[in-house]
Amino acid sequence: MLNIRYAVASDVPLIVQFIRELAEYERAPEQAVAAEADLVRDGFSSNPRFRVLIAEWERQPAGYAVFFHHYSTWRGQPTLFLEDLFVRPEFRGRGIGKAMLAHLARLAVEEGCGRFEWQVLDWNTAAIEFYKSLGAIVLEKWLAMRLTGEPLEKLAAQAGLKTSPE
Repeated sequence: MLNIRYAVASDVPLIVQFIRELAEYERAPEQAVAAEADLVRDGFSSNPRFRVLIAEWERQPAGYAVFFHHYSTWRGQPTLFLEDLFVRPEFRGRGIGKAMLAHLARLAVEEGCGRFEWQVLDWNTAAIEFYKSLGAIVLEKWLAMRLTGEPLEKLAAQAGLKTSPE
């Protein structure tokens, strides 16, 4: 009934649709501005910046997960970071989300990751409790920080033009 597979470039329209559905669920549809060309460039080129899993239930697209690595200097190991996990409402309650997390956990172990991390909105208590039931902990003392738009451009401009390691 459940098939989890890696996405290919021809899945990009579906991935964009999933992204829009997730943004709607997270009450921020106006923030989901990624275009198909962005995903093709960054996820399906010779140097991909992320990977995607597609969950299919009885051959119907049921959900997706977007993930990538970053590096833990403290552990001296990569971390598998889950950017998006979404299961369409009509497919929830069938173990799809848990199966995708288990698949990613196995991948993290196989790829030598010391951590598997993600973020969850503070109002999503059902998800928080679900993640805790799997053994995940809430990093209560850590706050996510973000620069975007004009503040990002302003700070970048302060770096000057020299980029050599000298």
